[in-house]
Amino acid sequence: LAAILFLYREVLQIELPRVANVVRSKVTQRLPVVLSRQEVSLLFSGMEGSQLLMARFLYGSGLRVLELLRLRVCDVDFDRFEVVVRNGKGAKDRVTILPESLVVLLRAHLAHVRVIFDTDRENGVAGVYMPYALDSKYPKAAEEWRWFWVFPSRSLSKDPRAGVIRRHHVNSQLIQRAVKKAADFAGITKRVSPHTLRHSFATHLLESGYDIRTVQELLGHKDVSTTQIYTHVLNRGGRGVKSPLDI
Repeated sequence: LAAILFLYREVLQIELPRVANVVRSKVTQRLPVVLSRQEVSLLFSGMEGSQLLMARFLYGSGLRVLELLRLRVCDVDFDRFEVVVRNGKGAKDRVTILPESLVVLLRAHLAHVRVIFDTDRENGVAGVYMPYALDSKYPKAAEEWRWFWVFPSRSLSKDPRAGVIRRHHVNSQLIQRAVKKAADFAGITKRVSPHTLRHSFATHLLESGYDIRTVQELLGHKDVSTTQIYTHVLNRGGRGVKSPLDI
């Protein structure tokens, strides 16, 4: 229906009368794949280095993969244990939690990243990509430490927008392959991806007694009905009902 309306309005320049009695297609609703706490531990046991840190970050903060990869140094607040997600889904900013157990590891990781940053500055590498044309408003900001990636790529690449060689953030395929490999190694039969860790984050918070509105804000959902899907996968059996075989 939307395609037909677009054809007539935008291409043929014909305004159709109100279309009634049209059966619209329904969006298929699928329950998210959620790992148990034990499965999360098994998954992490098969990972190491920065890939393990990224996986723990996804689970500990409930981030989407691109939200994690696009984090800048200035987005991490160690004092308040907060992470600022800028321009998330729906072009919205939000604040989520920084797990206290990651602080020491993350500080050590950023110390290594600082070496990469200093090397780029010494070699005259172009600064990182800046959103919202901030590079025009603040020309030197792209070369400042605060705007550097938390998870930078190991290699330089050509920016297709500016045509210059600069350092981008880690490719999303790196963490996707690492999670899949770790899941296979751990013998987890569920269909696991990095996004599964976000689903597990939400479900485990609800299991711990946090209210759904708090979880909604941490996830950045526009409507609480989106968050409510996790109430259907809580570890309480089918809809919280006890089987008569167990009574």
